[in-house]
Amino acid sequence: MRPKEGATAVVEGLAGWVPPRTVPNDALPSAWEVDDAWVRRRTGIAERHWADPGTSTGDLALRAAVRALDAAGNPRIDAVVLATSTPDRPMPAMAPELAARLGLGPVAAWDVSAACSGFVYALATATGVLACGIAERVLLVATEVYSTLIAPDDRSAGVVFADGAGAVILGRGERGESGSVLGFDLGSDGTGHGLIEVAGGGALERSEPERFGPGDRHFRMDGREVFQHAVLRMTASSRAVLDNVGWRTEDVDHFVGHQANARILGAVGDRLGVPAERRISNIARVGNTGAASIPLALADAAARDELRPGARVLLTSFGAGLTWGSAALVWPDLAGVARVSGV
Repeated sequence: MRPKEGATAVVEGLAGWVPPRTVPNDALPSAWEVDDAWVRRRTGIAERHWADPGTSTGDLALRAAVRALDAAGNPRIDAVVLATSTPDRPMPAMAPELAARLGLGPVAAWDVSAACSGFVYALATATGVLACGIAERVLLVATEVYSTLIAPDDRSAGVVFADGAGAVILGRGERGESGSVLGFDLGSDGTGHGLIEVAGGGALERSEPERFGPGDRHFRMDGREVFQHAVLRMTASSRAVLDNVGWRTEDVDHFVGHQANARILGAVGDRLGVPAERRISNIARVGNTGAASIPLALADAAARDELRPGARVLLTSFGAGLTWGSAALVWPDLAGVARVSGV
């Protein structure tokens, strides 16, 4: 295969999966001393899904991938790209195992780690692979089991983060056709790496174990600082990608931000000037599922017939690293999208 001028990724299939265990606000640990009204007011979340013990990040990825492949008519896949910040193990990458579990054969397969920006980064990676002719069709999966990283006494993270997976089938097509990905804006600021992190569990802890304690294996975040950075970066990135593809804000039919927090989503939408009725969100029902949040929101909206073919869609995300990214695409005419389990 060779590069083709004007080639890009085209969305051909979509699906999501969340674990069947639903955890409403009233069922959160009593030690956190929160109630339903408090959580809804601060986050916009009414419930989230947590995986049962023994269910891995890879298991969620498999569920979403099978559903997406089925929705696309089980096409031949040439490459698998998997985005996660909660891998089953530090090494090897999860994508090759997922490809094997799906019976795809010796296809190219690799992981992308950009935390909650992972889906947009993986989408950019897959689009490049398709545009330059390395593959004709890519399976992209974003999957997280954040519940395994939450410290027992950390209510600020515990009320927000959840588990889920979203999968997209991308084919090689041309800009302007239905489902085509038109452009990206990506960025990072490593000086803020400590604002969102799991400090332990890596080579640094192994080389200097005396610096780390058991709590360093859990997720931690400076919520106030992250809020400010998320709003600033997602707003600027969204404007950059709009300029890149020649859209005005009023041209955007649907705005889908990383489902981090309802207040963050509202602030970004307000700054961009996107009317509330054009904003897609399912955070109230699934919480913050990290890299999986955007494809889950898209799959949920598509299953509810909220996305019409030809609609101009703006995606934006922000995560640890710090990383951020945005993408613009034209929504496809999908044959069918299964409703996200449990949503």
